[in-house]
Amino acid sequence: MPKNKGKGGKNRRRGKNENETEKRELVFKEDGQEYAQVTKMLGNGRLEAMCFDGIKRLCHIRGKLRKKVWINQGDIILIGLRDYQDAKADVILKYTPDEARNLKTYGEFPETVRINETVVYAVDGLDEDIEFGDEVSSEDEGDDAK
Repeated sequence: MPKNKGKGGKNRRRGKNENETEKRELVFKEDGQEYAQVTKMLGNGRLEAMCFDGIKRLCHIRGKLRKKVWINQGDIILIGLRDYQDAKADVILKYTPDEARNLKTYGEFPETVRINETVVYAVDGLDEDIEFGDEVSSEDEGDDAK
C-alpha cells in the first residue's frame, strides 16, 4: 500500500461552507419572477411548486443551487417564469425561514402561506377519520376463533 503523501483527501478539496452564517440582502421578485412554495420533490433536480399566483408549476433547480443549496418540501423559493412555457419555471433562490417571515411581514406573500410547515395535498376523503383502538378485550379474541 502506498503512503499518503498529500495534504489531505477529498474533504479538504471540498472546503468549508462558511457563507451560512452571513446575513444576505433580502431579494424581492421582479417581473418575470414569482414566489412559490415547494409541494413535492420529484428528483433529478426538479420539483413541483405552488406559485402564489395560483398556478402549480414544474420547476427545475439550476446548476448553481443544485448541490450547494438543499431544497425540501414546504420551502419558500423564488422562481423565474419562462416566456414560452407557462407550466414550467426555474428555481432562482431559496429563502431561509427568517427571510420568508420578513417577506410575509412586508406583504409580499398571501396571509394563508404557512412557513416552516410541509404542505401536504392529500386526496379528499382518505385517512381522515381513522382511529386505532389500543385495547383488545379477551372476549373479542375468543369470538374470532369460532
